Amino acid sequence: MAADQAHLPVRHKGLATIAIMAAMVMQVLDTTIVNVALPHMSASLGATQETISWVLTSYILASAVAIPITGWLADRIGAKRLFVLSVGTFTIASILCGVAQNIAEMVAFRTLQGIGGAFLGPLAQTLMLDINKPNEQAKAMSVYGMGVMIGPIMGPIAGGYLTEWFDWRWCFFVNVPVGIACLLGLLALLPEKEKKKREFDLFGFAMLAIGLSALQLMLDRGQHADWFSSLEIWIEGAIALCGLWVFMVHTATARKPLFAPELFADRNFLSAAVFMFIIGMVMFAAMALLPSLLEGLFGYPVVETGEILAARGVGILTTMFISGKIVGKVDPRYMVAGGFALSTWSLWMMTAWSLEQSWQPFIISGVLQGLGIGLVFVPLQMLAFGTLPPTSRTEGAAVLNLTRNIGSSIGIAIVVALLARNTQISHADLAQHLSPSNMPLDPGQLARFGDYGDAALAMADGIVNQQAAMIAYLDDFYLMTIACGLAIPAAFLLRKPKPRPPGGGPAPVIAE
Repeated sequence: MAADQAHLPVRHKGLATIAIMAAMVMQVLDTTIVNVALPHMSASLGATQETISWVLTSYILASAVAIPITGWLADRIGAKRLFVLSVGTFTIASILCGVAQNIAEMVAFRTLQGIGGAFLGPLAQTLMLDINKPNEQAKAMSVYGMGVMIGPIMGPIAGGYLTEWFDWRWCFFVNVPVGIACLLGLLALLPEKEKKKREFDLFGFAMLAIGLSALQLMLDRGQHADWFSSLEIWIEGAIALCGLWVFMVHTATARKPLFAPELFADRNFLSAAVFMFIIGMVMFAAMALLPSLLEGLFGYPVVETGEILAARGVGILTTMFISGKIVGKVDPRYMVAGGFALSTWSLWMMTAWSLEQSWQPFIISGVLQGLGIGLVFVPLQMLAFGTLPPTSRTEGAAVLNLTRNIGSSIGIAIVVALLARNTQISHADLAQHLSPSNMPLDPGQLARFGDYGDAALAMADGIVNQQAAMIAYLDDFYLMTIACGLAIPAAFLLRKPKPRPPGGGPAPVIAE
């Protein structure tokens, strides 16, 4: 019977699940809900296009630096106390962001919000595993996965509605009632986990923080600074490389490193971390490209763009619900490979898009990609945590969240950089094929028409720009198709699980 008991039993599991997931979804939504409101915030706060980007950068940096210490803090002060403090900090920071009067205040408050939100994802994942019996953990991970994946899709929709109907400040104020309800629910329903005295690896944390900060700055500033044509990017890249290299060497040799060495000795967990990096790099990059494509080239308004992107949510919800029911009966490796195959198919469909198409291809490929994401996420989580002891779950969840976030940052930076570069290249290629023989008017004769001639030239250049940008988007989709396709055979590097024992305990694995 002990094998079929929850690690952290609760009296009202349904209500506790709602409180835990509401806190996590609130944080995930906030990473994207603000993107839509940036132009309005820029005008209200008197910020330039460059400085307003720090509203996003400060949050990402603070979150990336704070996530790695989730396990140590949870052991030191208790998971419940840390969760409550995180929700409280996030809620207070949301209020402060909503009343900020200038860009300096907004950046400071977003940094505080990033610190508070950093712990919510790993803690929510750990607690969802802890409050459920082993034979119910697959369903718990499907619920958790829905929250993780739906957030980036629903964020732009919510941000668009709030900004259009109310004011950009409501993108932050909307967190307040949710945060207060979560606090009350967590305090009333969640028991405290056992605390452990544990030394803090200050040197390892410092090296990781420096490396991650430099990496995030390089990725965020790269496009603006023209990447490695800039000394700034070279410096940030060198600092990131040195910091992360020293951290890895220190982790392998230190007596008590920041992350327990057994995490990285577990082949399934390490493989799952790599796959989470791929999911972040490919799937989240695709989600980041689509709003600009739909709004900039196809002319959809913000609200309609959000509704089109919501199609991915339908696919995700469908397969995550199914995955939670069949993950114990089907080889999870086939589910992961099948999910990546569906996602690869959807990305391949996106490489055939054209500026003349209607909205249906966006919906079809979106649903298909959502089906693939949902099919991958649940079995991957179960394989990652299936061989880890409950005491290592918080650290493991922090590592998985961190790798997904890093993958997302790197993927978005790569596709945005390639989009800008390939747009310029395609523009030059298209322009050199324009001649009086394939244009309705001779461009050399338009000057005599004055302003009308200039308008005609501008219109022709606009058409070329539009076609060049579409070609650049298709090039990005080709790259993501290849990256996603390579993950299909790699799924079989995971260790094959044995059939689940009758008692419902965690599935053992066959050593290979």
